[in-house]
Amino acid sequence: RQVGRSIEDRIKQAGLNITVPAFWIGSLVTGAVAAGATFFVGGFNEGLKLLVPVGIDFAAAFGLPRWMLGVAIAHRQKKFVGQFADAIDVIVRGVKSGLPLNECLKMIARESPQPLAGEFQVVCDAIAMGVPIDQALHRMYQRTPIQEVNFFNIVLAIQQKAGGNLSGALGNLSNVLRSRKLLREKIKALSSEAKASAMIIGSLPIIVMILVYMTTPSYIMSLFVTELGHLLLLIAAALMGTGVYIMRSMINFNF
Repeated sequence: RQVGRSIEDRIKQAGLNITVPAFWIGSLVTGAVAAGATFFVGGFNEGLKLLVPVGIDFAAAFGLPRWMLGVAIAHRQKKFVGQFADAIDVIVRGVKSGLPLNECLKMIARESPQPLAGEFQVVCDAIAMGVPIDQALHRMYQRTPIQEVNFFNIVLAIQQKAGGNLSGALGNLSNVLRSRKLLREKIKALSSEAKASAMIIGSLPIIVMILVYMTTPSYIMSLFVTELGHLLLLIAAALMGTGVYIMRSMINFNF
């Protein structure tokens, strides 16, 4: 199983205390409410076909919950990355002062803010139950599948197998993580203009539709009361979604 692909892994990544059945039940309820609202609003329109409520039901049941889950994951991972370099510095100072690695991990779990403290607390609990450090850290990577955690796991794995200066290796890793953070912020600043242009281009059709409806509603209502209008709306939504996806792929940088 690939890391972070299952719904169970993604719920853990978001830091939510819900079960997988509860997530699917909530998704089905969201889809049912959206479908019911669509049927209620369109019940006065005889030309409304079954395809539109089914499409809205599918998007609400499978798209909206996953999108909200993705937003929660991104927010949590962003906070984690922002705190992770400081946590590694704590380990470096602890190792230099003579503390064992386990005590350094416990120190992070006690003194760091969330979500970093919670993740390291889970690692410390697993180690206390007899789980090897490499396996406990691999489980943390499953809960937080970001490259910074993977780098941390690799450094510790190499040090445990080959030996060497742990504080020096982790110090270099801390510098690398801070450099990655600076590079990420620089890319964000350089791509801000492109993101603003993409937002304007993506919102123009919706703004024009609202303005036309406010000025001459009879001109645009044909899209909502005729079968051809429904088909054109579906095609327009598909094209808009494709365009937004392409623009998002062009201005997002993963490294």
